Amino acid sequence: MATVASEILTRLRSIYAPEDLIASEDELIVYECDGYVVEKKMPEIVVFPTTSNQVVETVRLCNEFDIPFVPRGAGTSLAGGTLAVGGGVMICLTRMRQILEINARDRFAIVEPGLVNVHLTQNLKGSGFHYAPDPSSQGACTLGGNVATNSGGPHTLKYGVTVNHVLGVEFVSPSGELIQLGGPLGELNGYDLTGLFVGSEGTFGVVTKIWVRLTRDPAAYRTMLGIFETVSDATEAISGIIGAGIIPAALEMMDQGIVGALEDAFHFGFPLDAGAVLLIEVDGLDVAVDLEKQKIIELCKQHGAREVRSADTPAERQLLWKCRKQAFGAIGRLAPSYCTQDGVVPRTKLPEILDFIIQTQKEFDIRIVNVFHAGDGNIHPILLFDERDEDQVKRVIAAGDAILSKCIELGGSVTGEHGIGVEKINFMDKLFAADDVSVMTDIRSAFNPKGNCSPHKILPTAGACGMEHIERDKPGRQAAM
Repeated sequence: MATVASEILTRLRSIYAPEDLIASEDELIVYECDGYVVEKKMPEIVVFPTTSNQVVETVRLCNEFDIPFVPRGAGTSLAGGTLAVGGGVMICLTRMRQILEINARDRFAIVEPGLVNVHLTQNLKGSGFHYAPDPSSQGACTLGGNVATNSGGPHTLKYGVTVNHVLGVEFVSPSGELIQLGGPLGELNGYDLTGLFVGSEGTFGVVTKIWVRLTRDPAAYRTMLGIFETVSDATEAISGIIGAGIIPAALEMMDQGIVGALEDAFHFGFPLDAGAVLLIEVDGLDVAVDLEKQKIIELCKQHGAREVRSADTPAERQLLWKCRKQAFGAIGRLAPSYCTQDGVVPRTKLPEILDFIIQTQKEFDIRIVNVFHAGDGNIHPILLFDERDEDQVKRVIAAGDAILSKCIELGGSVTGEHGIGVEKINFMDKLFAADDVSVMTDIRSAFNPKGNCSPHKILPTAGACGMEHIERDKPGRQAAM
């Protein structure tokens, strides 16, 4: 470790207990990447703050030595959002995981950034309220990470993404100041800086506290599983449901590859010969959801569903959602490694993008399976490969780029909830005009003028950490997942 790094390590050891700091290479390797395994880079030091003051001191110390720093939650990011591109210090927030307040009367909760999403859900059971954003990784992902990428989830079709449920944030600015935006009542006047902060992927500062909106539990649910012969039939049913004026709480699609992996892993009783299944849920008053359920069943059958199953008990509903939430966990049965893309297209373009994904699979000779938030056109093609094979890695990167380029061509975007991270920086000039990118760069510079906070994320950062961006044609370390 360099002289400066040795000196900052000594200073950090005066702030953190021995168990709250990692500096040995055999331990740092755990933090060389997040869920995006194609690119890897170890930080020089990882710290685990438990208070806002420790975060403040850490950021100020990094500024004193002019070295980069990056916040990290659970590391479930799928676009390299927590990759320590420039080395430096990683601020891991998983030990700041307290629920500081639940105020059902005023419908908000105050939480620390390291709180796992599902733990808030569990703590709210029986209160009559819930926290609506429910990413598929909610059993592991943290609320701070959700704020960073503006995470979605199955139920955001009706309830909205993270930004719609964040009332305020406390964060440590890149210069080391503790700042609060919004609060229990949200932004009362002026610019919506809280809304600007959510989705900034750690480039505006390090979150230390979050005020979230609580949503009243619906009176009733109706959950269905539509079984289709082909993916095309399923996507036509999706357009039919939305076109009929029905906005389900969730509308999820899984193709045959995902269904097979789930059945092998968990034995849910899914039909292995089905081309695709739709998981559909409506919620609200009993009378309203019964009518919507009947209409949805009719629409599914009009578009080729051979069967529509109903979850008639809470246990059956829970089982269906368990299978959806565990879809990514089952992928390990299909390949040693996988890369999950996150594009968005207009709902009417779903058949076209899925046809393109099938063509891409053949062109690049890789296997692709699909599970996604079909109701809002947020696709998640999962590209299967072995990262020990450099040729496979190159083909996977090229195939992913082709799919995202097609999303832009169809009038969509290259991310719906996973963020830009390091993976998709090169798409920003394709997605936005030069003036748009310039404005976004100016905004980032206003928050992060030295560029040391999460450098090389979202937008190009020339010379922010004195290190070239790592290449995207091979993995940084030969290891399968």
